[in-house]
Amino acid sequence: MSLPKAELHLHIEGTLEPELAFELAARNGVTLPYADTDELREAYRFEDLQSFLNLYYELMAVLRTERDFEDLANAYLARAAAQGVRHAEIFFDPQAHTGRGLEIGTVVEGLWRALGNSEANHGVSTRLILCFLRDESAESALATLDAAKPYLDRITGVGLDSAEVGHPPAKFREVYEAAAALGLRRVAHAGEEGPPEYITEALDVLGVERVDHGLRCVEDPALVERLVRDRVPLTLCPLSNVRLRTVDTLADHPLPAMLDAGLMCTVNSDDPAYFGGYADDNFDAVRATLGLTDERLRELARNSFLASFLEDDEELRARYLAEVDAYDFQSTP
Repeated sequence: MSLPKAELHLHIEGTLEPELAFELAARNGVTLPYADTDELREAYRFEDLQSFLNLYYELMAVLRTERDFEDLANAYLARAAAQGVRHAEIFFDPQAHTGRGLEIGTVVEGLWRALGNSEANHGVSTRLILCFLRDESAESALATLDAAKPYLDRITGVGLDSAEVGHPPAKFREVYEAAAALGLRRVAHAGEEGPPEYITEALDVLGVERVDHGLRCVEDPALVERLVRDRVPLTLCPLSNVRLRTVDTLADHPLPAMLDAGLMCTVNSDDPAYFGGYADDNFDAVRATLGLTDERLRELARNSFLASFLEDDEELRARYLAEVDAYDFQSTP
C-alpha cells in the first residue's frame, strides 16, 4: 500500500497516455501524425516547456465529447488511486478546448461524470480548478470565467498556467478579483521558469492561497522567509522540473533544502503522461535520489492534505491526516 497523499498540481489534459490518445482518435475520426503509440511516446521526449506545450495542445484534438473527458478523468483517477492518492484537486484548461470549437459545458460535464462519482468508484475525493492560459489575453480569461458561471457548483477555484515567461501574474488582476468575488479559491503557477518576483506578484496582486511550482523562491531569501511565515503551500513537481530542464538532474533539486528552510512543500505529478511518472513515482524518485527519510515523506504527505481545499469537509481532512500518521513504511517493500 502506498503512502496516502493528496495531489494538488495535476493537469487532467496532461494525463493523456498514448494508448488513450489513439483510442479517442479512432472514436472521433481524428488522424494523429504518428504511426503508433511507440512513435507518439517517443515524441514525449521534448526539450523544454514550449516544445512540451506544442505537443500537449496538438493532442487535445482527440478530446471531443463529454464521454472523452469522462474517460480521460477516470483513467487518471484509477492510476492515482493505485498510487495512494486519496484526494485530487484537478486543473483543466477550458480555453484550450473552447478555442477549438467545444462548449465549456462539454468539458465540465464530461469531467464531472467521473469526478462526481470518484469517491464511490475510486476512493478518491476531488475538487476541480479552472485554469486560465496566461499566454492568452486577460479579456479571454474574463470571458472564460463568465462562461463558467453556470458550472460554479462544480468548480472550486481558479488557476493560471501555460507559458510563464513574459506573462506576469498582474496581467490577470481583474479576472482574479472577479473570481474572488464569486467565492472561488485562487492558485497560480509562478516561479517555474519565471522569476521569483512572479511569486510575490501572484501573492500580492492575485491573492493566491497556494503557489504552483514556486521553485525559484529559493533565489530570494526574503521571499522564502515570507512563505515560511505565512505557511504558503508550494505544489512542487520534481519529475516535471527535470523533464522541462528547470533543474538539470533530480539530484540537483532543492526540495531537501526547501524543507529544511521550513517551506510548506508538496510533491505532485503535474502532467504525468508526459513527465514520466504519477504521484507515487514522484515520491519514490525523491526518496531514492534525494535521500528523504520516512518522516520527511510523511511531512510531504501531511502537507498535501493541509494545503488542500478541504475546508468544507474538515472531518474528511482529519481522516486523511490520520491515515498518513498511521502509515507504516516498514510494511511496504
